[in-house]
Amino acid sequence: MTHRVGILGATGAVGQRFVQLLEDHPQFELVCVTASDASAGKPYREAAKWRVDTPIPDDVADLTVRETSPEAIPDDVDLLFSSLPSGAAAAVEPELCEAGYVVSSNSSNDRMAPDVPLTIPEINPDHLGLIEVQRDERGWDGALLKNPNCSTITMVPTLAAIDEFGLERVHVSTLQAVSGAGYSGVTSMEILDNAIPHIGGEEEKMESESRKLLGSFDGTELSLHDAEVAASCNRIPTLDGHLENVFAELAADPDPDEVREAMASFPGADLPSSPDPLVHVFGPEDPDRPQPRMDRMKGDGMQVVAGGVESTPEGVKYNCLAHNTIRGAAGASVLNGELLAAEGWL
Repeated sequence: MTHRVGILGATGAVGQRFVQLLEDHPQFELVCVTASDASAGKPYREAAKWRVDTPIPDDVADLTVRETSPEAIPDDVDLLFSSLPSGAAAAVEPELCEAGYVVSSNSSNDRMAPDVPLTIPEINPDHLGLIEVQRDERGWDGALLKNPNCSTITMVPTLAAIDEFGLERVHVSTLQAVSGAGYSGVTSMEILDNAIPHIGGEEEKMESESRKLLGSFDGTELSLHDAEVAASCNRIPTLDGHLENVFAELAADPDPDEVREAMASFPGADLPSSPDPLVHVFGPEDPDRPQPRMDRMKGDGMQVVAGGVESTPEGVKYNCLAHNTIRGAAGASVLNGELLAAEGWL
């Protein structure tokens, strides 16, 4: 079955990734794009300053950009993907849900709301049950689903794989690409020949979202995972691909081979955009991998990559990597949309 979909905030960096990923999608037909009032009424090819590495699809280029409001969106759209700035999203996403639309959102607002599913389909698909709680509490017929922050998505699949060893505490230091800040987010004078050891709000997102994603849902309420998470987030001059150094304290004492096997064998999801396997693991013969330029496009940019696995006195340390605007943003929302379709929410 093909579902008609739209993109909110379609002209920005992540919005353009949505357009790219939805081209020839087996389940979704893109029929609606929205943006700011300044872009509304223009053909998409004129409104979007296209920067993605493939051409604008012809059928999308000719779409007229709409205002981002419930009144401007066709009634027969089954699903909306949101890449709006968090302030704009906080205002309009509830209005869209009240109007009956289902929204799969990459925006950061409401990720930690107790009645909003924060989902990585391979990790916690059962958390979609929060939609029923959400509808009861908010009194709307639509639904709001979030994917986590790009840095969180990079790490959590590896943590989920090793949780079988008793995950107790996590320390992570990130090396994040400039595309995570948007096209105009970091100037060349700031980042060239430099590294910036602070990304506003990023550490808090990693620390809280990880525990929600790894938490348990009893059908009524979601409980956060008990593990403590501490993050240090840094911006470096790579274009795409967030690299992270993870130190995990475990109750058990697995050797590196057991950890690599747990990650490599962690199951994916039976969804079109989910890679198989979910985590590509480099062995001890490749101690200098993963690397952003070499490995960010594994699994068409949807795979998490891990390597450098070594034992520590408290557990294990390793590196992990994911493409931040594909797996970490637009691709994550598309995958959540596929989960919504598979579970009958559309």
